[in-house]
This record gives sequence, C-alpha cells and structure tokens, in this order.
Amino acid sequence: MEVRIRLQKVGKSANKHYNYRVVAISKKAARQAMHLEILGHYDPSKKPAVVSINKEKLDQWIRRGARMSDTVRSLVKKI
Repeated sequence: MEVRIRLQKVGKSANKHYNYRVVAISKKAARQAMHLEILGHYDPSKKPAVVSINKEKLDQWIRRGARMSDTVRSLVKKI
C-alpha cells in the first residue's frame, strides 16, 4: 500500500473558511476517507496561518516510504 501525507479538509464551510488536517492516508483513498494517522493541522483562516505538524511522526512515516504532497511539503518548509 502506497501512503501519502496530505491535507484532509475538516470543519464547516459557513464562511468558506476550512481547517485542514495533515494526515497519512492511502494514495488511492478519497480525500475524506479514513486516515491512517493524524500528523498535525493547518488553519489558513488565521492571520498568520497556523501550521502545527508533529515532526517525529512525519519523519517516521517518511522512513516507512510515505511521500508528501506538494502542499504539505511547502507547509513543512515554513516550520
């Protein structure tokens, strides 16, 4: 099973302000499918945007062969 580290949309769309989870999930799974593990969260509606990622868990998944999406990769660089 190929694993990706990507964003998963959570929360309500009342004002089109979504929160996102950074999750490890199967590559073939839909965006809202059950994740393998939550690695952090991202809230772009705050100024400045809040990014919180557990680096230990992230590194653990990368060592297992998981690949980050382009968006998550850019968020990790900001930390």
